[in-house]
Amino acid sequence: MSSSSSLRAAAALLFICNCLVAVSIATDLVKDVDIDEWGKEHVKVSEDGASLSLSLDKDSGSGFQTKEEYLFSRFDVELKLSPGYSAGVVTTFYLSSLGTKHDEIDFEFLGNVTGEPITLHTNIYSQGEGLKEKTYNLWYDPSEEYHLYSVVWNLERIVFMVDDKPIRVHNNHEKDLNLPYPTKQPMRVYASIWNGDDWATKGGSVKINWQYAPYVAHYRNLNITEYEQGEDHPLTQEDKDYIEMVEEEHMIYNYCDAYEKEIVPECDVPIY
Repeated sequence: MSSSSSLRAAAALLFICNCLVAVSIATDLVKDVDIDEWGKEHVKVSEDGASLSLSLDKDSGSGFQTKEEYLFSRFDVELKLSPGYSAGVVTTFYLSSLGTKHDEIDFEFLGNVTGEPITLHTNIYSQGEGLKEKTYNLWYDPSEEYHLYSVVWNLERIVFMVDDKPIRVHNNHEKDLNLPYPTKQPMRVYASIWNGDDWATKGGSVKINWQYAPYVAHYRNLNITEYEQGEDHPLTQEDKDYIEMVEEEHMIYNYCDAYEKEIVPECDVPIY
């Protein structure tokens, strides 16, 4: 990671960890991950194990997953998306356990036609239950340079971050509302690029154009910081203001507006 990225990560760790004991692990993308068999020939890894590219063409997409599982950690990766026309292309960075009652925390980047914003789709599953989608039009071009994407997952809340700034918070409502929350199932880190043109861009009305293939996503500096459980780490007022700005200016879908309140009772509870 560059010195500037390291400083940003350190600053964000202070805001999230609040002096919590943590162990940070720099993941070797050669030794510490398994490449998915379905697109193995579409993966290129740097010799030092710090960076990896996944590609999609008409034959196949590609992906990888960590060998280890983690519980209550911070997950950081720097990612640069495929440039230009990318309608129908789905690029992901997410956490997941296994089974029908699985837990999952998603970053999904949905491609678009040239000149239109890439969409960031976030979602959370707990014990197999989802319906927690929030979606944003990105306010920058994620293909021009690497950006840092982070998931902070602790016993109290899940925080989605872009370039060390929180954009979404999802709180644990197991005790007050009896709602499922990921607390018991360790998860692996997954990343992939694949053809989602049946839904990804304008509801599936805009398809992949294979003349622009291969579509290539670049990942680097995957770091995992394992936490001790049991502490709450509230956000600063500046963090809350930033989340509010992102929601007001860039959010295009909020599950709280799509369902009756009895289905999503947490939406009536203040986040902070």
